[in-house]
Amino acid sequence: GHRESRMENKQILVVDDNLDLREALSDYLGRAGFEVLCAENGGVMWQLLNDHHPDLIILDIMMPGEDGFTLCQKLRKNSDIPIIMLTAVTEEADRVAGLEMGADDYITKPLSPKSLVARIRAVLRRRAPQALEDRVQVGDLHLDPSTRRVSRSGPSGAEEVKVGPTEFRLLHFLMRHPERVHSRAQLLDRVWGDHVFIEERTVDVHVKRLREALSSVDCSGMVETVRGVGYRLTASVS
Repeated sequence: GHRESRMENKQILVVDDNLDLREALSDYLGRAGFEVLCAENGGVMWQLLNDHHPDLIILDIMMPGEDGFTLCQKLRKNSDIPIIMLTAVTEEADRVAGLEMGADDYITKPLSPKSLVARIRAVLRRRAPQALEDRVQVGDLHLDPSTRRVSRSGPSGAEEVKVGPTEFRLLHFLMRHPERVHSRAQLLDRVWGDHVFIEERTVDVHVKRLREALSSVDCSGMVETVRGVGYRLTASVS
């Protein structure tokens, strides 16, 4: 259908030290209509990123040398490319750590190729620009969906806020419905969409990251925790 065709020619970079897994993923994602690049470690990944601009990176956590966490942190310093972490560990702590470092999603090994493709498509859909959306403002906070910019207007002009991709979507949703309390389940549904495998704890991680981003302009208090219910965005920060 139309929605799937937009996924054509999207380029995926797979970073994994296991040759068999790289070949299997490359083959499977290729058949699903993606263009695939592979790197066996961080060094090769950085080289490839010099010449290519992939639409999404699949990053294995456990690798010799620089692990996926380290690479994710370094990538996030200057890029908001979507990242899906690949983890052999079923430890929730690892998944949360990956999300805290800025990954968009994670998937556990052994992986089902079908669900991986579904996750890739979901992440790419979430990241598609919302071009027709108008700018929103709550209090001094401004968000422009077309440029993906967040700023706070103050006496000395506008101060830009650096917000990660998932935090941007979360903030956008909260700013479109200010002063309303949303449960974690509602936020998962509205911000993450197909929340296959995504735990409610994920929402807390991204709220924490959003508050950290907003603290750079003293706005972290705008995102309130409503005990036992969920979260709300308020303009009146005491």
